[in-house]
Amino acid sequence: MGERIILGAGEQAWEGWTATQQEQLDLTNPSSFERFFSAEQADAFLCEHVWEHLTLQEGRAAARLCWRFIKSSGQLRVAVPDAHFPDAEYQRTVQVGGPCPADHPAADHQIVYDVETFAEVFRQVGFEVTLLEYHDAKGQFHRQPWSIAGGPVYRSALLDHRNAAYRSGQGPLGFASIILDARKRA
Repeated sequence: MGERIILGAGEQAWEGWTATQQEQLDLTNPSSFERFFSAEQADAFLCEHVWEHLTLQEGRAAARLCWRFIKSSGQLRVAVPDAHFPDAEYQRTVQVGGPCPADHPAADHQIVYDVETFAEVFRQVGFEVTLLEYHDAKGQFHRQPWSIAGGPVYRSALLDHRNAAYRSGQGPLGFASIILDARKRA
């Protein structure tokens, strides 16, 4: 197939990536992947701020599903809200159940991951995990250089408009995500 697939793309569209919605590829429904891929596998998956809409158990099952439908040496780049980002308003917004009203995008958040729990979701399946952006338990931000060619994540220190002051050295992060690469070993 040779495709790079965005899972739960919403309004995101990135050149070189095939955007899909839950109706096409549902992380909780293996048969949707079987129909979409048939006997093929993806080269890469990109999934930004979707996993938090699944329970921890569903997230683990979704990681297994991605493992099954990605080629050897394929990569899943995934981002979720960061439980250790030290900003009270951010935490109020991303909390389980969201901040209200019922139509808020976070209203169906099932979990807010910390980096340790999130990385383990993918390690347990067999993925090799590389942490790209995250806050540790003390609220300290960690970032290693990463390329948007491997999968652009808008809600990142690198791209998000709310982080312009941070990028220019003029202020703190305005929005944060845990971003990791989960690679299927050859």
